Amino acid sequence: MSAKKKQERTDISSYPEELLKKFYETMSKIRFFEMKVEEKFLAGEIPGFVHLYIGEEAIAAGVMAHLSKDDYIQSTHRGHGHTIAKGADLKKMMAEIFGKRSGCCKGKGGSMHIADFSVGMLGANGVVGGGYTLATGAALALKMQGKDNVAVVFFGDGASNRGTFHEAANMAAVWKLPVIFVCENNQYASTTPYLTTTSVKDIADRAAGYGMPGVIVDGNDVFAVHEAAGKLVERARNGEGPAFLECKTYRIKGHYVGDPEKYRTREEVQKVCQSDDPLDRFRCAVSEKGLLTEKELDGIIARSRQEVEEAVSYAQNEPEPEPSELFSDVYA
Repeated sequence: MSAKKKQERTDISSYPEELLKKFYETMSKIRFFEMKVEEKFLAGEIPGFVHLYIGEEAIAAGVMAHLSKDDYIQSTHRGHGHTIAKGADLKKMMAEIFGKRSGCCKGKGGSMHIADFSVGMLGANGVVGGGYTLATGAALALKMQGKDNVAVVFFGDGASNRGTFHEAANMAAVWKLPVIFVCENNQYASTTPYLTTTSVKDIADRAAGYGMPGVIVDGNDVFAVHEAAGKLVERARNGEGPAFLECKTYRIKGHYVGDPEKYRTREEVQKVCQSDDPLDRFRCAVSEKGLLTEKELDGIIARSRQEVEEAVSYAQNEPEPEPSELFSDVYA
C-alpha cells in the first residue's frame, strides 16, 4: 500500500453553486466567530483560555461537507472551527464560550471542551492527542451497529507524536474501523516548529506503518481538502477501514490569545496572510472562473458577520449557571 499520495489541484468548474456558497459561508462564519472571540477575550468578557482556528478554515469546511449529523467528529483544544462546520448553533456555542447557562454544555465546558452531540460533535479536548481513542471507539460502535457512518478525528502536528495515536491507528487498522485521522499540520506544536520534534517531514508517511493510505493536501485549498476527504470518507463508509489525511496549513494567530509568539517573526506570519489565506484564495479562485459574483460573495460575508454579532449579543445577555448546578450533569 502506498504510504502517501499528494493531490493535484482540483478543477473547480464542476462544483455546484450551492456547495461553493456553503464553503464560503462556513469559512467566513469561522473567521468572524474567531475574530469576535479574540476581541471579547481581550476585553475580559470570556473566562479561561481560547485557541483560535484562524487560517485553517478550509480544512473544517472541506472535510465536514462530506459528513452528516449522524457522523461523528472529535476535535482539539482549537475546536471552534470544527464545531461550526459540523453545524452547531452559533448562539449556543458563543454562550458556552462565555460560560453561560444556555451554552451547548450549560456553560461548564467552555472553549476547550465545547461539544454538541446533536450534530455529532463529540467534543473538543484539552488533552493533546486525547481525541484519537475516543474517535476510534465511536467508529467501533458504528461498525458494531452495522451503520455506514464514519468518525473523524482532528489533531495537530505536535499531537501526532503522542502514544495514543499509535494505539488508535493500530486498532483502527486491525479492525478496519471507519475512522479518518485528519492531521492539521499548522507548522507549530504550541511554540515548537514541528520539524524540530518530528522524525519525518510528511507526517502522512506514518500511515504506511499501519497499512492505511496516507494522503497529503494543501490545507489552505478547500477544494483540495474536499476532494481528498471525499475519497477517504467514501472508502471508510464502504468498510475499507481507516485512512490518514495530512493537511498542510498555517496557524495565523498565536497558540493562544495573548501568545507573545517569540518563536516566529511577524514577517513570516504576514507573508502567509498575504499569499495563502484560505478565504482569499477561495474568493480569487471562484471570481476568476466566474462561478460566484462579488455581490454574492459580499452577501455571504455580511450574513456571516451578522450571525456572529447576534450570537455575541445572545451570549452577553444570558445568565450564568447557578452554583447549585456545579455537580449536576456529571457521571460520577
